[in-house]
Amino acid sequence: MLDESLLDTPDALAEADQRALLRGAAEAGARVRTAARHTAEAGVGELKPDGRPRAVLIAGPGLAAICVADLLGTLAGPGSPVTRLPPTGVAPAAGALRWELPGWAGSVDLLLITTPDGSEPGLSLLAEQAYRRGCTVVAVAPAGTPLSDAVAKSHGLFVPLATAPYEADEPLAASAPGVLWALLTPLLALLDRIGLVTAPAESLEKVADRLDRIAERCGPAIATYSNPAKTLAAELADALPVIWTEGDSAGPAGRRFASALAELAGRPALVWELPEALAAHSALLAGPLAASADPDDFFRDRVEEAPALHARVVLLRDRPIGGLTAAPAARELALSHDTPISELEPGSGDELETLAELIAITDFAAVYLALASGA
Repeated sequence: MLDESLLDTPDALAEADQRALLRGAAEAGARVRTAARHTAEAGVGELKPDGRPRAVLIAGPGLAAICVADLLGTLAGPGSPVTRLPPTGVAPAAGALRWELPGWAGSVDLLLITTPDGSEPGLSLLAEQAYRRGCTVVAVAPAGTPLSDAVAKSHGLFVPLATAPYEADEPLAASAPGVLWALLTPLLALLDRIGLVTAPAESLEKVADRLDRIAERCGPAIATYSNPAKTLAAELADALPVIWTEGDSAGPAGRRFASALAELAGRPALVWELPEALAAHSALLAGPLAASADPDDFFRDRVEEAPALHARVVLLRDRPIGGLTAAPAARELALSHDTPISELEPGSGDELETLAELIAITDFAAVYLALASGA
């Protein structure tokens, strides 16, 4: 059950926030600026690339690497050379993961290692393997970790992760709001330098400014009725989120939202892109998860029984290709099955800014849902 009264009690939210998730969400803009400074100090701006790499391989543990690879692949556009390297098994250390380069990887390829930890032995071994193959290695991880030493020995480029002092003693969750921007920002600057994405310093500053504005709109002191993140969290209190996305930027934002809901709030969610979502989820909305599938029973014990779980569509929209939109059809399908719908659409701006806005609002929503539900 969601304690909705907690959403409008800033002191209670702060007391419940043992993992400093709200602080991390509020500091996202500052994290971008710090990461950009670390990137410049590491020398990324002075690189003189000899053309674009044949492949950009991204390795790292769990949701952090998955989300970064998804975002970079989307921003790189059609025919993107960005590929995530999933773990292939276990490393020599107990419980550790192992990564392997593809057999074709060599001197014309770029390996990006991204992790909020840096102690994974499998990633250190991967950096050594890349050096033997002639791959260029770039890593973003906490300073002073085994990975930073391995990258130095491999003659790679290491960018220290932009962390906050309060994060020093706790392992960072991959979906924690500040972690994504600390990992993503240096890689955006790097891929801008090699011509794969467009993310110059002024664009990153605009992203930081947009994140600051969202933090003001969605902060704990802002009441639910005028706070889009708190409103969305309350709407998802007893719902199964069915996240539909439209537009290039909205796709990775929706997948990121589902990951954050699972890791931070312990809530499952389904994600699909429009217009395919209309066919893929039509039967789902007509089944037992539809609001109309369980009409209110007069004799049901409303005190003892938990409320039934019903679907709620969350429509994340960016600029649809060619101006054509499937949103009216999405609304019609949802409402025809008595399924409520929530909508988020970013303000004007370039692709990075609109992506940042969608991620920031849904990050705040996942955090509020986690805190108010006691996750």
